[in-house]
Amino acid sequence: MDTLCLKTPLGALTLFATKDAITALCWGEGANAPKQTQNQLLKRAAELLDSYFKTGEDNFSSLTFDPHGTDFQKRVWAEMAKIEHGKTKSYGDIAKLVNSGPRAVGGACGANPIPILIPCHRIITATGKIGHYSGGNGAETKRILLRLEGTIQ
Repeated sequence: MDTLCLKTPLGALTLFATKDAITALCWGEGANAPKQTQNQLLKRAAELLDSYFKTGEDNFSSLTFDPHGTDFQKRVWAEMAKIEHGKTKSYGDIAKLVNSGPRAVGGACGANPIPILIPCHRIITATGKIGHYSGGNGAETKRILLRLEGTIQ
């Protein structure tokens, strides 16, 4: 498993990947995470994240992901990955797509091992409230990401 730690406006993030796919993005510096790597996928992901934090635009769909989780979680994450930049969906919207309930979708969002790149921050409540966020500084990090994308003020 290769790792790459990068500094962002949200603090340090550590990417994890095999040769073929990104497997995780963690808040903070991962244990023994090198600052440099020869893994081209991680280098590309770091470039895309740098661009994202500068412009709010993402091109993450060009990356390959292999998140580890249950079949249900993977179905939820696949639906999250389809949410376009600058858009949001509710927990209930995703629940309908995967034949489940909003709370179960919320649990899968919280377990997303590749936040930002698989945009769990784009999932909000049915009434338009931010809802919870398990990464960074919680809901405030979610607000920052949604503001960056122009989704909220």
